[in-house]
Amino acid sequence: MEQEKLIKELLKKDDKSFTLLYDNYSKSLYGVIFNLIKNREEAEDVLQEVFVKIWNNIETYNESKGRLYTWMLNIARNSTIDKLRSKGYNNSQKNLQADNFVYMMEDSSRTINKIDAIGIKEFVKKLKPKCIQIIELLFFQGFTQQEASEELQIPLGTVKTQNRNCMNDLRMMINE
Repeated sequence: MEQEKLIKELLKKDDKSFTLLYDNYSKSLYGVIFNLIKNREEAEDVLQEVFVKIWNNIETYNESKGRLYTWMLNIARNSTIDKLRSKGYNNSQKNLQADNFVYMMEDSSRTINKIDAIGIKEFVKKLKPKCIQIIELLFFQGFTQQEASEELQIPLGTVKTQNRNCMNDLRMMINE
């Protein structure tokens, strides 16, 4: 189903379109979420929250501002960052057993393969070094633009402009 038709069906709250959306995008969104949160159960919970947000807020999607996947990716990323910053999540991490860390390390290597399977990292590697650095911080490490600005020691406006330009370069490269 093409994207425009899928969006129209989602706006009608058609259950089949939601199933199709989930089947097509859940694995890649899970990979992004897990890459930030590094906990399978927490990542699955966030993924479920993300799809509920997508379902409940599909009417706020604006096609002129970007692709559906980019919009969903931002929801996933922001939801994950919100989870990581929540007091409950931080408290739960203080009580983890040692065997959880072994599992997390094993699961982490599988997630990296999932991200590589969708090919994003290969495209990112072909960008300018500054773009690689910004995308790595913002999308793969979960930094906010403000945090990236502080980490790179450049103004926030510069981070925003470079991020937008880098994402446009990446988009053009993927569409070639």
